[in-house]
Amino acid sequence: MPHIAVVGSGPSGVYTAQGLVQQAGVPDLRVDVLDRLPCPYGLVRYGVAPDHEKIKSLQGNLRTVLEDERVRFLGGVEVGPALPPAKLLDLYHAVVYCVGAAADRHLGVPGEDLPGSWSATDFVAWYSAHPDASDHGFVHGVRAAVAIGVGNVAVDVTRILARGAAELAPTDMPEAALRTLAVSEVRDVYMVGRRGPSQARFTTKELRELGGLPDTEIVVDARELALDPAYTDPSALPAANRRNVEVLRAWAAAPPRADARRRIHLRFFLRPAEIVDGGGRVAGVQFERTRPDGQGGVLGTGMYEEIPAQLVLRSVGYRGVPLEGLPFDEALGTVPHAAGRVLRDGRASLGEYVAGWIKRGPTGVIGTNRPCAKETVTSLLADAPALVRKDLAQDPLAGLLDAGVRPVEWGGWRAIERAEAELGRSLGRGSVKIPDWAGLLGAARGS
Repeated sequence: MPHIAVVGSGPSGVYTAQGLVQQAGVPDLRVDVLDRLPCPYGLVRYGVAPDHEKIKSLQGNLRTVLEDERVRFLGGVEVGPALPPAKLLDLYHAVVYCVGAAADRHLGVPGEDLPGSWSATDFVAWYSAHPDASDHGFVHGVRAAVAIGVGNVAVDVTRILARGAAELAPTDMPEAALRTLAVSEVRDVYMVGRRGPSQARFTTKELRELGGLPDTEIVVDARELALDPAYTDPSALPAANRRNVEVLRAWAAAPPRADARRRIHLRFFLRPAEIVDGGGRVAGVQFERTRPDGQGGVLGTGMYEEIPAQLVLRSVGYRGVPLEGLPFDEALGTVPHAAGRVLRDGRASLGEYVAGWIKRGPTGVIGTNRPCAKETVTSLLADAPALVRKDLAQDPLAGLLDAGVRPVEWGGWRAIERAEAELGRSLGRGSVKIPDWAGLLGAARGS
């Protein structure tokens, strides 16, 4: 009976598990979905903004897979020194790593490490109740914030900074974050990109949401838009990019709003040159004006502009993190592979596979993980006759317990869900996330 481990319970991991158990011709196949956290769903739980209920509802689809009788969820299982890849492969016929890309890319400019300068991921983890997150006092004393980047994560953090407490209270945002944002004095949020509007990576749906925020004015400078060669005639652009330009054009033409409590400034053709030090913490960002180079990139112009701010959130991309015991391509930030088969010294390692961002890099949307997982599943199943020649000495769960691992099984996760629902009721809200390890594990284990 083939027994496969999938490391990671986000979309790529769950889609991999789904692909494995749905395959005909492999009777009695079993899949254990392991996760370092005691909660499943990965970035759907800890990365999707709390006010994006429709996207978060994807958890229901992932739940269906994890509740399949052939699938077993084992949370609180960390692959590392106590449970290295070699040991894990001894316990299973095959292991598929779906561990994402956990590190943030850096700007590489002076002042980047000043207090008040954080990765957008740090901010998202805090308001999403990730148990590893820290409360850095992100918005304390902040009246102006800068989000560097023009992707969907930058839009998310910009929107959360501009939302009011009444709009966030119905979400599952942790109570401490909700209370902090409720008294936020942020009045201006700048979202800044080094290239033009036609090359921005946010989706039109996310962009338009900014225009629907109460008491918020969207400020767009038509002169910056006009620096983009595609601005005057966007007809040659892909449909999504063309729609973005059209939305921005309409905002640039709108009259100013004197009654707006907050303003979101969308800026283009500015690249960060320095985070300004204001006596030991962030006081602003100095940007260099850029111009198109005619080949999809930009060139510096030697002209500079400073945007005063007390908070900087860097949203310039993600990068995979090496997992000790697995090969790693430092240049790409991925595990070397051939159609999902892990390559060691250029040769496929029988029984080791990858899917998701650690396989292809941090690209695509949630749905992109489906074909990525399918390719890996196809490779694994083609190898199945060779994989099942290995006799497993015991149920892998027993081996995990022998290694000192104490997994949180599906019943433990359901107990966490009940505890979060009860927490929400006690606060007069819907379900509210438990934000710390002790609370999560205590709920899972009834202590």
